Amino acid sequence: MFDMMNMMSKVKEMQEKMKAAQESLAEIIVEGESGAGMVKAKVNGKKELISIDIDSALLKEEDKEMVQDLIVAATNKALTEADIQSKEKLKESTEGMMPNIPGFDMGTMFNA
Repeated sequence: MFDMMNMMSKVKEMQEKMKAAQESLAEIIVEGESGAGMVKAKVNGKKELISIDIDSALLKEEDKEMVQDLIVAATNKALTEADIQSKEKLKESTEGMMPNIPGFDMGTMFNA
């Protein structure tokens, strides 16, 4: 017989774990760099830019366009790594709670 109360309890438990996992994404801090480390960008697991560090040697007017490109590159690297780590953290938090369905990604269900 189908136990609806047990199923609802499992769903509530999963929702609570997902909420806690999403809140903990802010604790994931990753860094991307470009220009041999001359530009560094830090982002968190919520894909928020936290800081940018630019080597003072790059701060010349004639290098403005190159610096902008390096900032974009470093930020994108950091965001890519944050995405990877965030999905892994969410996967770990729901381990064993949902059946392994090919193509079903819990990480995309709860993205803000």
